[in-house]
Amino acid sequence: MTFDWRAIFGPALTAVTASIALAADHLLSTVPNPAPLFVCIVALAGSLSGLRSSLTSAALALVSSALFFSAHGVPITASASGLTRFSMLAIAAIGTAILTGLLRKRLVDTLAWERRHHATAERLSAALDQVDIGIVLLDSDTRAEFINRAFRQYFALSDEKADSKPPFIALMYHGRDTGAYEMPEEELSTFIAERMEMMRTGDSTPININLSDGQVLRFSCTALPDGGRMLSYTPVTELVRHTDDPARADHFRAMRGKRLLGPFTGQRAAE
Repeated sequence: MTFDWRAIFGPALTAVTASIALAADHLLSTVPNPAPLFVCIVALAGSLSGLRSSLTSAALALVSSALFFSAHGVPITASASGLTRFSMLAIAAIGTAILTGLLRKRLVDTLAWERRHHATAERLSAALDQVDIGIVLLDSDTRAEFINRAFRQYFALSDEKADSKPPFIALMYHGRDTGAYEMPEEELSTFIAERMEMMRTGDSTPININLSDGQVLRFSCTALPDGGRMLSYTPVTELVRHTDDPARADHFRAMRGKRLLGPFTGQRAAE
């Protein structure tokens, strides 16, 4: 059984403070009213352990205050001023207990939800790294929030650059600079501009992208509800290359896999 010191800290501190205040009241001629200190302890108890601890501390504070006010033999209900002070303390202590207790519960629930959400995101990320479809998730500012392993391998994108959340235009320029695309250099600018426009408008029309290593990827853009985009790059080499010049088949087979290393290499070789 685990000892939860947070649950008893507030009530214990309230009891100790009350004992010291009552003892000092007997020994000294004047002792400051400990009511403000009790309210602070109630708030501390609620922030440490929650509603139950804060309400327990508030109850102890009210009992202790009643004893303190009546220490000289005059009941707290004997005067209107005493009853008013006690009522104000009760409202402050109980209100503080409920407020801090509920705030802590909301904070704990939020943290638990974030942990579950993070765990789910981690599992989804691990799953997407196992497929041979390149996946890129863009936020509303077109920055890459997630780039899976397949895309990194298709375009020879380093983990450092992928994890830096580059904008989509930077990914396009990376493909151009590394010679990933199978097209004349003078057509690259137009190609990049068209891909940027498709991404910006959320055009979901699929297009084929020929890579310089002989592979063909089918590019598709999906608009997300938050303004972001999901880009997919599906390998369709065998579906497309059969229409190419048969004399170039050996060339494409020789090129395939030279640039790309990793868990998908064996699968591509089998294709």
